[in-house]
Amino acid sequence: MNLEELKNRLETLEAIEAIKKLKARYCQCADERDAEGFANLFTEDGVFEGGAFGRGQGRAGVATFLRGVQQQSLPFALHYVMNPIIEVHGDTATGRWYLLEPCTMVTEGSQMQAVWGTARYEEEYVKVNGEWKFKKVHLMPVFWSPFD
Repeated sequence: MNLEELKNRLETLEAIEAIKKLKARYCQCADERDAEGFANLFTEDGVFEGGAFGRGQGRAGVATFLRGVQQQSLPFALHYVMNPIIEVHGDTATGRWYLLEPCTMVTEGSQMQAVWGTARYEEEYVKVNGEWKFKKVHLMPVFWSPFD
């Protein structure tokens, strides 16, 4: 292996680790209800696509989306993400993750129900000024089932 190949491998590994940290900050901001911090993890034109939970585009739209979900649907959530598959292509990358989420959901009549949720994430990332950001996050729910 020559120095150029070694440099490329190291840059790829560093990018993967930076993207894992980005995802950890995503979970932390979502769980701590930090909509501004959450939105700042996205590019200026970034998109969050959450299926039945809704959609946000641009940082302001992503922050508004998160606040709405937390107030109307998921007042409590704890994100556990796992099994990342991250592919780096220079200053862009893609990722797939699984989500396990104990949470509470608001049901009809504004009742709270403890729920287990699972989903898959498909994501696009871009490196902006030396920092990895989400370009697109697509949440694809698998199931939301009552805790019982």
